[in-house]
Amino acid sequence: MTALQYILSIVIIIISVIIIVLVLFQESKQEGLSGAIAGAADSFFGKNKGRTMEAKLAKYTKICGTIFFVLALISSLLVLFKI
Repeated sequence: MTALQYILSIVIIIISVIIIVLVLFQESKQEGLSGAIAGAADSFFGKNKGRTMEAKLAKYTKICGTIFFVLALISSLLVLFKI
């Protein structure tokens, strides 16, 4: 393995850990009937605060997923073409 492949492998592992952490921080979307009846999160501030944090987590997860995919593709191409 070349130095570039070692570096890509380390970065892929780091991105993988970041994706796992980001997914674990996200809230479940399954409130069910109790969430609709209780209405505790129906206040203006509760909705906006939850959406912004959830939106940021979702955005960061998508970015990290894209980076992971591109790095994995590059790594496999390096192995395939023996660069």
